[in-house]
Amino acid sequence: MAQPILYGEALRQLVLGALAVFPNSTLDRQHTAGPNSAEPGTVRRAVDYIDAHAGEQTTLTEIADAARIGPRALQLAFRKHRNQPPLAYLRRVRLERAHRDLQAGDPTRGDTVVAIAARWGFAHPGRFAGEYRHFYGRPPSETLRS
Repeated sequence: MAQPILYGEALRQLVLGALAVFPNSTLDRQHTAGPNSAEPGTVRRAVDYIDAHAGEQTTLTEIADAARIGPRALQLAFRKHRNQPPLAYLRRVRLERAHRDLQAGDPTRGDTVVAIAARWGFAHPGRFAGEYRHFYGRPPSETLRS
């Protein structure tokens, strides 16, 4: 019966010795960002890239490369700093630019909703019209005619 008591005491002494030799200094250090964390400057680089390339076929990987960060880290950074994923921001920019072109367009000069939507990366006119109507409260054809 004495052996378990001795074993427990020996283990306790071993743990105390280890803590004395190897103290826990984790809480003494300032947090440093890891290689996949993103600062606001990273998000700004991504936004600048999206703004400059909104009319092109752009992938998440290309945006992340321009921001000098991995795709997953970029998604997390956008959620943190912009409350949306980067591709949602890209769609919003494209939708706003299509809206601007629809406002400036003239159907008598041959401007069409389909052509303007395609210019900004919307391959499916029906989906574009649905998104546009959801965001602006009216169909894109009405904006083009006004």
